[in-house]
Amino acid sequence: MREPILFPLDLPELSVELGGGRIRRTVHPSGLRILTEHMPAARSATIGFWIGVGSRDEQAERNDAPGSLGSTHFLEHLLFKGTPTNSAYKIATDFDRIGAEHNALTAKEYTCYYAKVRDADFELAVGSLADMVTNSLLDPEEFENERGVILEELAMAADDLGDVASERFFEEVLHDHPLGRPIGGTPETIRAAKRDDVDHHYRDRYDPSTLVITAAGAVDHDRLVELVLQALAASHEERWHTDRERTPVRRGRGTTPDAPAAAAPKIVKVERPSEQINLLLGTRGFVAGDPRRFAFGMMNSVLGGGMSSRLFQEIREKRGLAYTTYSFGASYSDEGLFGIFAGSAPEKTAQVIELSKLELARIASDGITEEEFERSLGQIAGSSALALEDTETRMGRLARAELGSGELYDLDTSLEQFAAVTADEIKAVAAHFANAPLTVVAVGDTTKSGL
Repeated sequence: MREPILFPLDLPELSVELGGGRIRRTVHPSGLRILTEHMPAARSATIGFWIGVGSRDEQAERNDAPGSLGSTHFLEHLLFKGTPTNSAYKIATDFDRIGAEHNALTAKEYTCYYAKVRDADFELAVGSLADMVTNSLLDPEEFENERGVILEELAMAADDLGDVASERFFEEVLHDHPLGRPIGGTPETIRAAKRDDVDHHYRDRYDPSTLVITAAGAVDHDRLVELVLQALAASHEERWHTDRERTPVRRGRGTTPDAPAAAAPKIVKVERPSEQINLLLGTRGFVAGDPRRFAFGMMNSVLGGGMSSRLFQEIREKRGLAYTTYSFGASYSDEGLFGIFAGSAPEKTAQVIELSKLELARIASDGITEEEFERSLGQIAGSSALALEDTETRMGRLARAELGSGELYDLDTSLEQFAAVTADEIKAVAAHFANAPLTVVAVGDTTKSGL
């Protein structure tokens, strides 16, 4: 069986042939890490500047700052709002002028600023992103403008029953863990946020030792390294200069909070005027890198991974109880979630919950059929291959491997792992969740749900 590609932190240079292309990696003495995947036929490239700091890390910020919750997401907004040499408008027009797809994302364990461009515009994208990440002004006037924008963003999410259910599900299942907090903060913390708190976050957490740059597509690794080092050396902020001594880079998050105790089964109802209940039920899942993750992938595909899945067939196709239903997993460095989602009329909610539990229990007791195994393996293979046609997916795959376990499973290696999963392993994974205390979150007109 093939082994994954390893990214040791003490290896300055790495080069691996992969599927007709090449993956290269440079670890600079400052801690900066640059990874590329050259795709020979590509005429575009996606580049991402990743900071290994997410919303969960806000606990390590100034605990006396009432507005610190949500500062990671607040900062993501502000980095588009100007540097000493580029205004917010110029940043926007520079990207629009070349037809780039550019954006940023804040997650629970990292933040990313990225752009997808044609090959001829790659160097411009590198320069613009580097300037944004290293030289942001965090202008006080722009800070207040973005406070309003973020409050509108939170208000929009609060009007989306699915978003409300998801946020509450994380909170209830992970309760005291930082991963259970909302990525964007709350209206209260955003209103209380101070520019100095966000600036503290920026200066304390953004430097070469936390920066991972990944690119995929039509990219020259050596040229990218040269461009990035030039940009950091020219930064107006001394902390970005790569000739400074750094604490050695390490993976993981240092001291992490204890995992929350297993919660008792509970039903959480969030009353909202709606024609439909948005329903989530589940429990804690597997951490990233758990050896059971391949068995989970197979089990999840059979349970709720597509239109032929058991949940979809039993809940939608046979009974017409929901338009959408699926199962999912989310894995982090020291915690995870497993859940089942459905949207149904309030009076059908209890039946949907019972059917969901029943299908999970059936896999736990009886396993899956050979036909289901082959179908799931094909689904995973096909969806993975299609996703990897995109430079953005490959760029993200490099970053998550570098920021996570330090192991990169290419498509063939990954499929070998899935194919090696046994029937007993799938049953054991299903039993793990079927026997766990399940949290139910229902958002909508719950007075008619019978819960």
